[in-house]
Amino acid sequence: MSTTPSTPSTPSTTPAAVRSFSEVSVGDALPATTVHVDRARLVQYAGASLDRNRIHWDEPFAKAVGLPDVIAHGMFTMGSAVTLVTAWVGDAGRVVEYGVRFTRPVVVPYDGGADIEVSGVVKSVDPEAKRVTVELTATAAGEKVLGRALAVAVLD
Repeated sequence: MSTTPSTPSTPSTTPAAVRSFSEVSVGDALPATTVHVDRARLVQYAGASLDRNRIHWDEPFAKAVGLPDVIAHGMFTMGSAVTLVTAWVGDAGRVVEYGVRFTRPVVVPYDGGADIEVSGVVKSVDPEAKRVTVELTATAAGEKVLGRALAVAVLD
């Protein structure tokens, strides 16, 4: 049996278009997105983040400590939400501030996982500094999981 080595794909070197400050107005809605998370992704995230707390992968343990089931890492949820802004801006390096309050955990059932639905709206613009503040809304299973979620980006 012979095998032919596969040719790795070459990543694009074309830079993403960066949003211009002149294109943005207060009240503009960002395109909503859904981030799916399952147990396998939680285990991968636990390894990458070194947060191996058993509440993120061990269902009996999570239930024993009073949780309804395994829950996603708060930082996973936070990071998933801000990707809406980085994609909209076109350059993650332009996001200069980001903060949230964790209001509810994202429960991740064994069968099917969970979806985190993220939307955003431009809350304010600062023409002098060319700063744009985006208010994010993140929900899972119909419940708000992040509060006071604000990201600030600097545009040209």
